[in-house]
Amino acid sequence: MNYSHKEIEQFVEKLFTAMGCSKSDASSVAEVLIAAELRGIPSHGLLRVKDYYAMVKAQRINTTPEVRILHQTPSTATVDGGNALGPVAAKKSMQIAIEKAKTAGTGWVATNNTNHFGIAGFYSLMALEHNMIGIALTNANPLVAPTYSADRLLGTNPIAVAIPTQNQPPFVADFATTPVARGKLAIKSKLGQEIPVGLVQDKDGNPTTHPGAIEQGGAILTLGGNGVALGGHKGFCITALVDIFSSVLSGANFGPFVPPQVAYLPVLQQTVGKGLGHFFGAMRIDAFRSAEEFKLSMDDWIATFRNAKAAQNQAGVVIPGDPERESEAIKLKQGISIIPAILNDLNAIASELKVRPL
Repeated sequence: MNYSHKEIEQFVEKLFTAMGCSKSDASSVAEVLIAAELRGIPSHGLLRVKDYYAMVKAQRINTTPEVRILHQTPSTATVDGGNALGPVAAKKSMQIAIEKAKTAGTGWVATNNTNHFGIAGFYSLMALEHNMIGIALTNANPLVAPTYSADRLLGTNPIAVAIPTQNQPPFVADFATTPVARGKLAIKSKLGQEIPVGLVQDKDGNPTTHPGAIEQGGAILTLGGNGVALGGHKGFCITALVDIFSSVLSGANFGPFVPPQVAYLPVLQQTVGKGLGHFFGAMRIDAFRSAEEFKLSMDDWIATFRNAKAAQNQAGVVIPGDPERESEAIKLKQGISIIPAILNDLNAIASELKVRPL
């Protein structure tokens, strides 16, 4: 059975309101999670409701936060997220970056004391309607082993960049800096499926095809795997840069000190900052050149790569953002299908909170 995105969004909003969030904050969380479902990224969609609820029940997330600016210049700000649900702190932080860019040309915000924020692409996309390039980064649960290590020291640490266009669909790169995200492993586990070699390793650093290996002390690998032959050292560099921008710059916890974003893992005794961290950027196009000229040039850029000769047995170049846009168009018409195990989790939460189930 498929559900309309509006029906699910209203349901999720009611769940978070029942958890103690304001209607505005509950709406922000629901909007981000449903955006993930629509864009074909269910690993960051409804699957996360159970995790968020468990964190709220364990009093590890504040449902009535004060998101405030700690320090700022005309083009920058450091924000304390108030230990909010990540989408609440992140959406407000990106709005600050956009407002600063309106007057300074660019806006940059580093956010600490926050939590898992859903899909990074949601926040970078916020900039497009203002003729701006949007950037969003975040660090995450330490489930990733640096190259040559068996220790879990980094997160999947995604990067998202959205770039406006004139006639072509916007360029939207939204990706984890690892070959797989934790949520996608969770989906595979829910479906009882194995994964290809090269995505995760067991607790001793050996390759494995079991998506649940990280729950037994294993780790996700960096892009390129655990070695330099395929560029694993470069994957480590990218993941590390996201961690530093999101945490060291903002005053959040870095690497292995990032607080677990699932309630079944204990709170860490040692901290080096506040919560986990995000980093946001908004760049006004006309701070560099005419916005119209730039967007027409982006159209040409995209057309050039779309028209590239396809490799044998391949469909051709995929422009970043196309698969998500196509998924969204289909699901807006046909509705969203929910994995039965996730639907059961959602309705169990609804029963606890006395909200009408789906």
